[in-house]
Amino acid sequence: MDKFDAMQTFVRIVETGSFVEAAASRAMSATAASRRMAELESHLGVRLLQRTTRKLSLTAAGRQYYERCVQILSELAEAEAEVGLETRTPTGLLRINAPLLFGRLYLAPVLPAFRRRYPEVGFSVVLSDRVVDIVEEGFDLAIQIAEHMPASTWIARRIAPIPILICASPEYLARHGTPTRPAELASHNCLIYTTMERATDWTFGTAANLVSVRVSGNLSANSVDVLHQAALAGEGIIREPVFTLAADMREGRLVPLLQEFSPVDMGLHVVYASRRHLSAKVRVFADFLFDQFAESPPWGSWSSPAGCPGARLES
Repeated sequence: MDKFDAMQTFVRIVETGSFVEAAASRAMSATAASRRMAELESHLGVRLLQRTTRKLSLTAAGRQYYERCVQILSELAEAEAEVGLETRTPTGLLRINAPLLFGRLYLAPVLPAFRRRYPEVGFSVVLSDRVVDIVEEGFDLAIQIAEHMPASTWIARRIAPIPILICASPEYLARHGTPTRPAELASHNCLIYTTMERATDWTFGTAANLVSVRVSGNLSANSVDVLHQAALAGEGIIREPVFTLAADMREGRLVPLLQEFSPVDMGLHVVYASRRHLSAKVRVFADFLFDQFAESPPWGSWSSPAGCPGARLES
């Protein structure tokens, strides 16, 4: 027995005072309506309606059950209306996960503009450098930086490329020499960012012609900041997104390496659970991120001009 269907049929019978009219309003036969009532009364073990040839009347148990059914069906209708509204109008709390440094440098500055546009949306932001399970951990969406997103049931929308650079301090290079080919990295102390995909395989080239070098070193960490400070102290070579390195390269504290071999870029992705029944707050925020970062990413692009021993950041 479909309890929900039986409750709806029962309420319509009481409201119309007729099996025939109730059945017509629910697009079923009077026989089917009568069968629903018989099943419901049998399930409950009580008589809900007194039937005579002239009229229908509620029993005491029937009146009590009718009042509860009306309340339940009304609350259900309100819940459906609220959920339906959420899929059309951006509202409610948006739970976001993002990488720590990206969140501080680029996500935080754009949130006020989104709130001005959609004042009914609030934020709960968690910054961390690990890859989260958005469903298990209760996030509406995550911002992830990866070379490519692994196959999963989640939807990953690529927003913009993020150049990856390989750098070391002048002090490190003075002591250990400057690698001139990717293969030479295998003999250097490389600082490993464990959260990055294939952390010890540093890739160069294009999709059609990739070169991968297995690297190692005496320091690995899941924090960009830890590795960054180690590189500045002359402890080794790092591979990080351009936006973590730009200021130190401009000031000469770090030197970009192997630019002519094109380290493979990462991508900025927004990740959410499903395209089906996507809430308005997730949909408009994903579109907002695309508008903010896709066409002119604020981290710019890196190029090495001919004849220049260093490189410059182009915004």
